[in-house]
Amino acid sequence: MSVSAGPVRAVGVTTYGGPDALQVVDVPAQELGPSEVRVRVTAATINPTDTYTRNGSRSKTGTPRGAADVPGMDIAGTLVEIGEEATTSLSVGDRVMGIVVPRDEHGAYREDIVLPAQPIAAVPRGSDDVAASTLPMNGLTARRALDLLDLQPGQTLAVTGADGSTGGYVVQLAKQAGLTVVADASEADEELVRSLGADRIVR
Repeated sequence: MSVSAGPVRAVGVTTYGGPDALQVVDVPAQELGPSEVRVRVTAATINPTDTYTRNGSRSKTGTPRGAADVPGMDIAGTLVEIGEEATTSLSVGDRVMGIVVPRDEHGAYREDIVLPAQPIAAVPRGSDDVAASTLPMNGLTARRALDLLDLQPGQTLAVTGADGSTGGYVVQLAKQAGLTVVADASEADEELVRSLGADRIVR
């Protein structure tokens, strides 16, 4: 098993609170397990649920464990190490994106993270790391919602929040599935939502 040398910089909280509670902290490097991969993080998405880590809503003790509680559920970066038993078609040096389940010091807001191989995928061609980091959680949420609806080609889907990350992915995936999409948008966002594929815009 391998360990990244030295401590790792992260953004986390040592005392729960508002946005001003976030600070740059040093956290211990994570050991690489045989079925895991290590990613050098270059971008991490800020999701609304990250506030639950920051304000202590997820804590069972009322105080952060270890060096800090580190928020964050999505990352993009470079694959730098692969465990000897990890099942992946990716190679060291590949640009990747992935999902993080935050717990204590293990959150996306850190420069180096160890994850199971399964929630890591290649960054789509033409995407930079900032854009790619917004895809995993939002994209999978959109995909899961459409799978649960189980609509058939030709049926109509109404999408609220179509100008947001999750809503935007829903519009695109729904059109790919042959659905008719009715989406809401403000005047300022109408061109964006139409470019995503919406058939009809409702103000």
